[in-house]
Amino acid sequence: MKITIFGSGYVGLVTGTCLAEVGNEVLCVDIDAQKIAKLKQGQIPIYEPGLEDLVLHNLKAGRLSFTTDVAEGVAHGLFQFIAVGTPPGEDGSADLQYVLEVARSIGRHMSEYRVIVNKSTVPVGTADKVKAAVQKELEARRTTVEFDVVSNPEFLKEGAAIDDFMRPDRIIIGTDNPRTTELLRALYAPFNRNHERIIRMDIRSAELTKYAANAMLATKISFMNELSNMAERLGADIEQVRIGIGSDPRIGYHFIYPGVGYGGSCFPKDVKALEHTAQQIGYTAELLRAVEAVNDRQKQTLFHKIDRHFGGNLKGKVIALWGLAFKPNTDDMREAPSRVLMEALWAAGARVRAYDPEAMQETRRIYGDHPGLALCESQDDAVRGADALAIVTEWNTFRSPDFKRLKQTLRDPVIFDGRNLYHPDMVKEAGLNYHSIGRGGQPL
Repeated sequence: MKITIFGSGYVGLVTGTCLAEVGNEVLCVDIDAQKIAKLKQGQIPIYEPGLEDLVLHNLKAGRLSFTTDVAEGVAHGLFQFIAVGTPPGEDGSADLQYVLEVARSIGRHMSEYRVIVNKSTVPVGTADKVKAAVQKELEARRTTVEFDVVSNPEFLKEGAAIDDFMRPDRIIIGTDNPRTTELLRALYAPFNRNHERIIRMDIRSAELTKYAANAMLATKISFMNELSNMAERLGADIEQVRIGIGSDPRIGYHFIYPGVGYGGSCFPKDVKALEHTAQQIGYTAELLRAVEAVNDRQKQTLFHKIDRHFGGNLKGKVIALWGLAFKPNTDDMREAPSRVLMEALWAAGARVRAYDPEAMQETRRIYGDHPGLALCESQDDAVRGADALAIVTEWNTFRSPDFKRLKQTLRDPVIFDGRNLYHPDMVKEAGLNYHSIGRGGQPL
């Protein structure tokens, strides 16, 4: 099949590459000429395990190509995927300007039947707006071309996106007629062989399903962080509580790890957007507000622990930071807890020596040559000359450090662990002070 993907960011590039991998002819369209030039050379703008090899393989095979020519994209594919960004506005709403501009572009150039697939995360009712935008352009051209709009939300986890696409838990298809249902079934047949993964529903339900999924996962995270703050005050160990409740199959172990809050491009944006949608229909989504408020507060947790340890005087202190990306196996720093911590430390007069296996370039892009930030070559380099160590991202490389060497290196032998990577007794036996999340320590 011939497929056009509008947007060559995270979702668009993964989607296009995986669809090409199973034999389709995929053309990715993006207005960023520099990005397209690099992609044509096999240079990937993001870090995602396995993606670079797949892009290079399909480029070489001729199944994957890139262009800035919108008309070429509209002419190429029966399926026109919209996979552009929907950044949050100041009021928390999803900004649909890029989605609707793609829709207008399709309307301006289409000359035969097209299936327009909303892959971007968009509010309920967006398919109607896309349809209206395309129809308006067709009317301006005084022409009639048949088209359908469907909702096909993505459920990709950063760090595991290739596997999520190739072996999906479910494939949500929101359609309003049997023809587009069958066309999407044919498109996704290679990913649906083992057992039935396609769930067909109406378009508005499909749009809401994406937001509901992310809001549910964010709720689990905030709930556990709320419990962790209580556990600290009660002298309980949240890690034991986690195992106790996770053993209940109705709850499960996924997304119940306490920490320093969620980040990334999805959860923060989607919780805000869903809350905004509730406001628009005259409903007060109190739970969603609480989820967001708990997360915002949790991102301050490590700073408060560090500040308290040093008696409220951080001026001149140097804090080693392990982990900058919002989660492992990505270089994404959007809404990352590390940013909140670093900015709070700088405001208090401290300096940061940081290391992350993948997010160093992104950190440099965001902060430039910030005088309070030293980006280090390794995790060992980061702790040299540091007064304390803070851990924000649970990369595997941080899981088994040499605690005795850390004690000798740190000026003040103390670790602030925002991901509960270590057993407290093991750290303390090495002579280090250890502050983690929700383990019966000092109150926040």
